[in-house]
Amino acid sequence: MHHPLISRRMLLQSLGSGFGSLALSSMLLAEGQSPRGANTLAPRPGHFPGKAKAVIQLCQNGGPSQMDLFDPKPELSKRNGEPHPEQVEVFQLGNKNVLMGTPFQFAKHGQCGMEFSELIPHLSGVVDDLCLIRSMYTENNNHPFALNMLQTGKTFNGRPAMGSWIGYALGTENQDLPCYVVLRDPGGYNTSGKMVWSSGWLPAVYQGTEFSSSGSPVLHLSPSRSSSPDSQARSRRFLQELNTMHRDQHPGESELEARIENFELAARMQLTATQLLDLSQETEATRKLYGLDNPTTAAYGTRCLMARRLVESGVRFVQVFPPLDPSFQPWDNHSNLKNDLRKICGYVDQPSAALITDLKQRGLLDDVIVMWTGEFGRLPITEGADGRDHNRHAFSTLMSGGGFKAGHIHGATDEFGYKSVENRVSVPDLHATILNQLGIDHTRLTFTHSGRPERLTDPDVTGARVVEELLT
Repeated sequence: MHHPLISRRMLLQSLGSGFGSLALSSMLLAEGQSPRGANTLAPRPGHFPGKAKAVIQLCQNGGPSQMDLFDPKPELSKRNGEPHPEQVEVFQLGNKNVLMGTPFQFAKHGQCGMEFSELIPHLSGVVDDLCLIRSMYTENNNHPFALNMLQTGKTFNGRPAMGSWIGYALGTENQDLPCYVVLRDPGGYNTSGKMVWSSGWLPAVYQGTEFSSSGSPVLHLSPSRSSSPDSQARSRRFLQELNTMHRDQHPGESELEARIENFELAARMQLTATQLLDLSQETEATRKLYGLDNPTTAAYGTRCLMARRLVESGVRFVQVFPPLDPSFQPWDNHSNLKNDLRKICGYVDQPSAALITDLKQRGLLDDVIVMWTGEFGRLPITEGADGRDHNRHAFSTLMSGGGFKAGHIHGATDEFGYKSVENRVSVPDLHATILNQLGIDHTRLTFTHSGRPERLTDPDVTGARVVEELLT
């Protein structure tokens, strides 16, 4: 192959990069690690054997109300209408510092006796497979900042999402699919849009890849004009030669390398993705389990079923976002809580429980972590006549599978559900625990950015720890 002439500057740059690569390889080998090869998505072992292989995050954007769903507070209901004894931290104007009990009934479920609200009857049916963390807390009361915290471990923009860190650490078990897939409402985006699945300053190949739950699963996957397989193969070989030449002239450009890898991945996906995400292959019983026969649950159920098929096929991290109804932040119940909370629960309750049931029936729940959580919780006082404001001091998270204790309740909030007070769990703690179950030591998962070894959990600052009490 003919190689174009290069300038003196390009030659020196190439030589410098070569010496740097040799030094880097030597240092990595000295630390017991190996540098990534050309295929940055190749499956890689963790720091130790993990109990789980993949994560499905059911991200409930808006801040689900813990005292109306997962954390019953008899004292709150008893003192409904009385002033809160403290001046609580609020986010919006219109808060009255008046206690508001839940309008919903709670009951015990399963052998474990976990108490759940009447709004989530299907999740109530799988409580013996759930680990309920009632003592979560976070750093900010604003949706974008709290979502950043949930997804990236920091409140500000520009950092890699947890799914990107996991892909960077472990690669993907299926070379015909991305390591990190995002399933959102096809009608639009929830808070912060694509920023919450960015790879930040990690190589761009680890960012979330959007799949669609309606129409063609992968946009622009098939060519606009049909051609023979042989013709497509020749075109791909020629494109690969050009890409290789261009990459050799611009070493160290992660965006370029990711773009080339993504083109190559797209070519492989043409053969597998469409068939994989064809839900008509599922049995009628499975489709009904996820609520695909019901207009209320069909859209979210489709995304949950797609998530199961993706992790079953080797994808490491799948992120499922909620509907855009009652709003683009559907759990953000500043007003009309009684009706709007019932509405969003109606969309997601059955599909969420179906995912756990289906994974368990297929023998996959031991290998897959399911995470159901919002970015923060709600206040026990009333905002206006019938709403609740944001609350960073307490929220509830559901975990299932992957070595998390089943039928277990961890931690507690105060008598009104305002603050986590017992066995508190921070967002970085939860990140560290999830990584641990995947075989990743959160203190050793690093990437040097601007001269600093960055981590998802930043343990020196956050004090993040693996919460062993959550694990079997």
